[in-house]
Amino acid sequence: MGNMLDDQGLDLLFRKARTHNGWAADAQVSDAQLHAIYDIVKCGPTSANCSPARILFLKTAAAKERLRPALSEGNLAKTMAAPVCAIIAYDIEFYEHLPMLFPHDLTAKTWFNWSAAHAETTAFRNGTLQGAYLMLAARAVGLDIGAMSGFDNAAVDKEFFPDGKVKSNFLCNIGRGDESQIFARHPKFSFDEVCKIL
Repeated sequence: MGNMLDDQGLDLLFRKARTHNGWAADAQVSDAQLHAIYDIVKCGPTSANCSPARILFLKTAAAKERLRPALSEGNLAKTMAAPVCAIIAYDIEFYEHLPMLFPHDLTAKTWFNWSAAHAETTAFRNGTLQGAYLMLAARAVGLDIGAMSGFDNAAVDKEFFPDGKVKSNFLCNIGRGDESQIFARHPKFSFDEVCKIL
């Protein structure tokens, strides 16, 4: 059996980690921490190393104000208060970079550029994976996260990705969470309710 995380690592990433809705007012996220998060994210597996995720880290008040009109009412205050809100998006023309990202098969670009629907499905799937890696990476470097889907994707795309080649997927607030604002832990399915071994 290979190396595995100890209980402390599993608790940090999953078992005791929580989705945060409030943020410690005095805790900031440094640019170095954001670079550290991405340096972990880029190592996570994607199909043919396609790496379609494109991430905007909104740190400044001005950047978050640009996002404000697209946020649902329930996500507005906590996003404005978060030290960082990441827009996790995906590049629908990711295949243009495959000659660099997947150099051992220079035909890889042709696997995706024949069908816009196939390319977008691949971009969405793998960009979503990379968004999940981002959440775990943020926890791994000692930060808290709060992922959200309550926003107007079309409005975000118009404001931040006007060329139409990148599309927003979901948002994730990053910072140091305010423990007093965490919801009670919700129920989870048991293995037998959702899994089968065949």
